[in-house]
Amino acid sequence: MSYQPTHLPLTAIGLIVASAACFTLIDTIVKYLALRYSVPVLVWARWGVPALLMVALLGPKMRWGLLRTANLKLNCLRGAVLMLSSLCSFAALTFLPLAEATGLNYSTPLLVTLMAGWFLREQITHPRWMFILAGFVGTLLIVQPGSAMLHAGALFALGAAVLNATFQVLTRKLAREDLIVLIFYPSLVGAVLMSLAVPFFHYDGSYRTSDIALFAAMGTIGLLGHFLFIQAFQRASASTIAPFTYVQLVWSTLAGWLAFGSFPDAWALTGMIVIAVSGTVLTWYERWRLSPTYSDSPVDRGWLPVLMSPLGVGVTERKVDPGVTGLAAGVFQLGIGETTVIHYGDGPPRTVIRTD
Repeated sequence: MSYQPTHLPLTAIGLIVASAACFTLIDTIVKYLALRYSVPVLVWARWGVPALLMVALLGPKMRWGLLRTANLKLNCLRGAVLMLSSLCSFAALTFLPLAEATGLNYSTPLLVTLMAGWFLREQITHPRWMFILAGFVGTLLIVQPGSAMLHAGALFALGAAVLNATFQVLTRKLAREDLIVLIFYPSLVGAVLMSLAVPFFHYDGSYRTSDIALFAAMGTIGLLGHFLFIQAFQRASASTIAPFTYVQLVWSTLAGWLAFGSFPDAWALTGMIVIAVSGTVLTWYERWRLSPTYSDSPVDRGWLPVLMSPLGVGVTERKVDPGVTGLAAGVFQLGIGETTVIHYGDGPPRTVIRTD
């Protein structure tokens, strides 16, 4: 186990900012095409193109490995949930300005915290409740009950946030799955289900060549955005760079203003800021809780008191000396099947088990 550095990795931040720009570009294209095409057709293009690209690019090497999973039903359910989230999100974009729709969707991290407490039995501490409440207040500021903003579009956006939070909770249950498989299944499920539904939705006119190019671009940019997103989180800890995902609120505000001439009012801007701040502070709070400084007792990071507990063997205490092990401070090695209980001063113990 090792501690993440406290500096901000500029490469990871750049990748996050670029991925947020990709997702904003998708929303902009969707809002433009929604003037002529039904939402199911747009969702079909959003997930069908990435599925075809992954089969073409990764299929020759991975073959059936793209579909290899220990939990087929849960992967299919996860894909169906994400498809429904896309349907709600794209429907919201047909009603709401770009920035407001994005702002409501960014209540997802707070909903994940709430749902993880219900379904995964994760503890919801008092500070977590405060952040959830702050995010709810931010949502109300955007929706503005009693105003013209509270209509079907806002309900679609909130529904998308709830479904996206459900998708993320299901993803936690599949944490041991291959990352490529986790990306491929939602695209595959979405493409298959929407291919069955699209023939029942009609529209006036024919496909324009420029629109077909935008359909392809939407799916390609979506796949690129996910790739950049994953690359960012592989280069830095989630708690370090997750707050920078809120830059999409900035991109969506600029895109809505430049492409459609819409700009959020003061209340909506305040709500977006409240949601972003509450989500950012929640992320940093979770990082602090997992840090050695969470305990009141100071701990010398060069010499960590560690309880080594291999399976079937009594617990013995030892200290990890980085000079002896040749590893960085706070880093140690485990054999397969070994269980390590770590005590940070008087703080709660944490257990790590090596299974591979």
